[in-house]
Amino acid sequence: APDVKALGAVLMDEKSGRVLWEKNAFEPLANASTTKIMTCILAIESGKLEETVTASKNAASQPKTRMGLSSGEEIKLKDLLYALMLQSSNDAAVAIAEHLAGSVEDFCDMMDSKARELGAADTNFETPNGLDSGEHHSTAYDMAVITCYALKNEEFVNIINTKQITVKSDRCTYTIINKNRLLNEYEGAIGVKTGFTGKAGNCFVGAAERDGMTLVSVVLGSGW
Repeated sequence: APDVKALGAVLMDEKSGRVLWEKNAFEPLANASTTKIMTCILAIESGKLEETVTASKNAASQPKTRMGLSSGEEIKLKDLLYALMLQSSNDAAVAIAEHLAGSVEDFCDMMDSKARELGAADTNFETPNGLDSGEHHSTAYDMAVITCYALKNEEFVNIINTKQITVKSDRCTYTIINKNRLLNEYEGAIGVKTGFTGKAGNCFVGAAERDGMTLVSVVLGSGW
């Protein structure tokens, strides 16, 4: 068996959902910015990607990592998804949540509802960006289930595989660079999301396709 130091980990076949290997895969753990996978797929499924989002003071005041939105700044929802997934912008996550649900709390209810629908039974989202908060957690298994679902969406796959893009708001031009090194370093890599907080440690959800098979891997609490 592989020697994986993470507190929780899983390897799953994307097509069938079959678990090929796991370590504490059903243990509730903080999951940092891997949370943004759910934020992204909900935004895509909203059908509102061309709408203009106005950043609130709350969104603009989110801690690093952030793209640098200012209160009242206007930007297309789809452009926020690149900042969300490529460079893990916390302000983008809150702007998305508030635009789609009216508040972060109501958006988190949407996230939880979708998780339960997908069979992610031990996931509790309290933020759309994964910053440490109360009982915010998931499991390696649940994150793999959510990711397998998201990877079936072509728009999602296109976003997470973008290596660099320039987007514009009514105030700024942003150059967004993908932080996922595996896209350049691992044959067949197709994303998905990095993460780190003080509570969660290093987290990563990865996916790769070779010879017609796509595998999804998740590590949570993989060192500090």
